[in-house]
Amino acid sequence: MTLDLFGSVQRKVPEHEDLLPGVVVLRRRALADDAALVAASHSVTSISPFRHMVTPGGFTMSVAMSNCGEWGWVTDRTGYRYDRLDPQTGKPWPPMPAIFETLATEAAAEAGFANFTPDACLINRYEPGARMSLHQDRNERDFSQPIVSVSLGLPAVFQFGGDQRADKTVRVPLAHGDVIVWGGPARLRFHGILPLKRGDHPLLGAQRINLTFRRAG
Repeated sequence: MTLDLFGSVQRKVPEHEDLLPGVVVLRRRALADDAALVAASHSVTSISPFRHMVTPGGFTMSVAMSNCGEWGWVTDRTGYRYDRLDPQTGKPWPPMPAIFETLATEAAAEAGFANFTPDACLINRYEPGARMSLHQDRNERDFSQPIVSVSLGLPAVFQFGGDQRADKTVRVPLAHGDVIVWGGPARLRFHGILPLKRGDHPLLGAQRINLTFRRAG
């Protein structure tokens, strides 16, 4: 059972939801490993701390970010890109924890994307009011590889749009432990997160942690 974000009535949801062609929601897929995933994210951010990056247009993002793996996604006034080094520390990003890679690879396979091996994990921290505007993930080299996104902590509303920013969006409630995977015909669809509502999660408190796995190199 999960709480419907648009009301107080509980509803049943299937473990595996085919949302759109190329888009699968795996409800509660990460729930069994939630404490270990949170601990692993803390180990990463103790080395490469969360920071609010600046977009090329000079906008400071409301979401705090870090990375682990061979590559890390960064943005500053010079543009969006992947980099092997953390610009804040000047050192390589922390290695991707084994539990991260295992979850991403298995979730991708369950969604129909076999042989996915991520080399980058973007760790996003949302606090109340933080949001992610509609965007495409297009800094990766191989668009045949899917995106795997894991939700931990406070619930959020994921927006999934079309190939153009102005296309109509579908709102998808995401709860603690949910995993959403998209690729194939949906790989370059616009997507984002609506402003996070206030709350208190028993494991993470007043925040949401999002792990986004990609094949960047």
